Amino acid sequence: MPDHGSRVNFQHGQEFLAAISERWNYQILREVFFGVGRFGELKRALGISANILTARLNSLTELGLLTKRAYRPDKPWYEYALTDSARELVVPAIAAVTRWAETHATDTDTTDYPLMHTTCGNPTNPYLACSSCHQPVEASTLHPTATEEDSAGRRGGPAPTAPSD
Repeated sequence: MPDHGSRVNFQHGQEFLAAISERWNYQILREVFFGVGRFGELKRALGISANILTARLNSLTELGLLTKRAYRPDKPWYEYALTDSARELVVPAIAAVTRWAETHATDTDTTDYPLMHTTCGNPTNPYLACSSCHQPVEASTLHPTATEEDSAGRRGGPAPTAPSD
């Protein structure tokens, strides 16, 4: 069930892109997605300084992308996890970027992160598909259409047209 109480405003993806484009945020979210959730583990996996990691984790938690819970009663040590709303957007984004990087890597030492679809229990290579014909969607087969607001000229510029063959 999505947590619609997230404080992140994803208007046109701008805030999400701003959050993950910060130097360390995408890497932190990726590591948490792949199961590295404790502060010390994140610090070692990323090679990041403790003060920067603390600041980034606090920021991602404030944005509603991460939750933290204490896992030791005697020390303030925390474990981080993606929130439900973050999983809705971050997981597909991380899967897409990871797959793209693995496909286009130029070196031979790439790490493959297999993914399992928990609904059917099988390994999967997720992809974006059309909701109408269920065919894979690729950049060359997708373009925006004009809205009434675009047609009225309120957003500036002409409405996009389909590429001609």
